[in-house]
Amino acid sequence: MYKKPTFLYLFMIMILFLIISCAVHSDKTEDYTFAWDMSVENHTGKSKDSYHTDGKHRGMSVFHWRYGKEDALNQLIKNNIEWVAIVPFMYQPTDTTKVMHARKQIGQWNERDSSYIDVVTEIHNRDMHVMLKPHLWMDKGWRSNIKMDSPEEWDTWFDSYERHMLHYAELAQYLKIDLLCIGTEFRSSIKTQPKRWDKLVADIKKIYQGKLTYAANWDGEYNNVKFWNQMDYIGIQAYFPLTNKNNPTLGEIKEGWNSHIKMLERLSKKHNKPILFSEIGYRSDASSTIEPWVWGSSLDKLTNTTSFETQNLAYEALFQQLWDKEWFAGMYFWQWHNSSEEGNEHEKMEFTPRYKPAENTLAKWYSKPLSK
Repeated sequence: MYKKPTFLYLFMIMILFLIISCAVHSDKTEDYTFAWDMSVENHTGKSKDSYHTDGKHRGMSVFHWRYGKEDALNQLIKNNIEWVAIVPFMYQPTDTTKVMHARKQIGQWNERDSSYIDVVTEIHNRDMHVMLKPHLWMDKGWRSNIKMDSPEEWDTWFDSYERHMLHYAELAQYLKIDLLCIGTEFRSSIKTQPKRWDKLVADIKKIYQGKLTYAANWDGEYNNVKFWNQMDYIGIQAYFPLTNKNNPTLGEIKEGWNSHIKMLERLSKKHNKPILFSEIGYRSDASSTIEPWVWGSSLDKLTNTTSFETQNLAYEALFQQLWDKEWFAGMYFWQWHNSSEEGNEHEKMEFTPRYKPAENTLAKWYSKPLSK
């Protein structure tokens, strides 16, 4: 009596498996030909340090250093990446948590700090530069929407954040790191606690003598920041929407930048500060220029289409539209995994440009200094 239901159950599973397999297979059959140009690559093992010629940050947010620093740095240098964003993670469970997990002692290195010291030392030995960019990570919610019920709770939360940042200011000064990002996407705190941020900036400057930035989200947070005059760069998390369609052309993506460029130029002139894209990136799927900030999910292989072409055109449009602007200081792409291997299935649609045409495109644009 069980044979027939069991057979039907197995048959349905087989049909579902075939449907999924066909969907995933069709997703991988992008018809896109790209001519890789190895002549733009740097195989010397030392950075060209074009930054000292034109002041542009040729940056990348880099993770997974435990996979071998020597080869990792060779791969970055090969692609003319000169600035590395090191991203220590702070943690709190949700955007209503009253106090984040805070350090007990400021200026005393733990095991994780020691690993950063090792990495930064090796980066400097290759004539490269570092931005230290601590991030607050949560299991639920977004740091931009942190909520507290009273001024006292806000102060308690900020006390814990301040301990982290003063510690990282000590680390940045110890390592002679070139750039410290004092915060990333803290809209609600920026609006609610302007005096606390002013004091934090002043206290950091007592410790750290390098350059400073703050990373404001693309959607208007930069208008709430009152301390731009104390920063060296206006940092923007630059996930601007550029198109309203999948598989856009290069021209359509470039056109999508026009209004954003006008706003950025006005912002730079208003504060007399250069604009730095503290983070920018595009997934390698056909819809990545519509909502570039979207991370995607495990269902993407069924609902989205892999498109190395769209990612690459987004990179090309970005460089064509912004790279030679005098007020534009450069960018840090999101993101580069030292653990990546060619053909990694789980990275097909992710932000990383590694082993994709976008890698060669950024290497091309990063390869030569601009004349001032």
